[in-house]
Amino acid sequence: MSEAKPRAAGPVTPHVVLAVTGGIAAYKAVEVMRGLQHAGCDVRVTMTADAARFVGAPTFEALSGHPVADDLYAYPESPIPHVFLADWADLVLVVPATANALAKMAAGIGDDCLSTTLLAAHRPPLVAAAMNVHMWRNPATQANVATLRRRGVPFVMPQTGLLACGDVGEGKLAEVSDIVAAALDALSPVDQDMAATRLVVTSGPTHEAIDPVRYIANASTGKMGHAIAREAARRGAAVTLVSGPVSLPAPRGVDVVRVVSSAEMRAATLAAFERADAAVCAAAVADYTPASPARHKLKKGADDLATLRLVETADILAELSRAKGDRVVVGFAAETDSLLENARAKLERKGCDLIVANDVSRADSTFGADTSRVAFVWPDRTEQLGTLPLGQVATAICDRVAALVTAGEGA
Repeated sequence: MSEAKPRAAGPVTPHVVLAVTGGIAAYKAVEVMRGLQHAGCDVRVTMTADAARFVGAPTFEALSGHPVADDLYAYPESPIPHVFLADWADLVLVVPATANALAKMAAGIGDDCLSTTLLAAHRPPLVAAAMNVHMWRNPATQANVATLRRRGVPFVMPQTGLLACGDVGEGKLAEVSDIVAAALDALSPVDQDMAATRLVVTSGPTHEAIDPVRYIANASTGKMGHAIAREAARRGAAVTLVSGPVSLPAPRGVDVVRVVSSAEMRAATLAAFERADAAVCAAAVADYTPASPARHKLKKGADDLATLRLVETADILAELSRAKGDRVVVGFAAETDSLLENARAKLERKGCDLIVANDVSRADSTFGADTSRVAFVWPDRTEQLGTLPLGQVATAICDRVAALVTAGEGA
């Protein structure tokens, strides 16, 4: 039997074996893999023959950089693939886990590469179940789930919704972000250093109406703000996320307030800050809004579309900073030039405790990127980070927020 190999010195890269079984939700396993990779994980895939009917092995091989283990007798990296993968893995994650897979796990059946890997795993796998509602409700399936949970197998439970077969009910695979977050939690149980912190995070753009169908906006996607909210919640904070219009799912365990305009974001943020210990203003709030939005769609030739009178929006960051007292307020500066100079000027002008500055002219740090290269600007010092996945940037930001709250430097 092979032995687990010692890790090289330096930062530890988490190893995840993604076990993909044969359900229609198998395509979501690709997104789960990408989410784990963006969080800094190295991912290998084992899959069943049925899973390959939904997503081919070449897809996983191209994205993971590793051969897919789908055959007990033809794996190029080891003659004993199930033992190799079990020794290599810090976590085995089953996505999706079909009714058949759960039954085999409960009974201890190992008849292919995936099921034998689960049997050889050094710790219970994390299971994200997905199937038809009637299959999920079947007493045999529920008995298998109960058996596995008694053995310490953690589940990311299925959602209720419209299923691929057209039925409505339990059985829909959980959100990809929730599965990734659960995997990261399982890989490294988080120090609950923010358990006593009530945090407000703003995220995304705002839309400033010109008329009922047109608006002024920017390219913010909300990825950074949502990542900060997700990380703070993992560390025990009570998080209120005030989100502009984005296509991202709500982070698990976070209270989300959805807004559209800068005025709505201001009202929601100020209300949440009344009972908060800290605020992180990651949203890209519009600086200007139309002075008199039209109540009807403006028509070319019939209405004046040549000019648009704008007025400044309220400065949410400055308003929070004036009202903070001994609380902590962190702002963001998205710049295209003179990054540190502009960020320091913004820090002094707004009166907040810390500015997180990023150069959005860089491809690895622009709106919508899955990485960012930020600098922390305090009144007395600056700290530049390298280009990191957004999850790691969120961790670094929460580290600084937690330190500020603990030290009472917001006074």
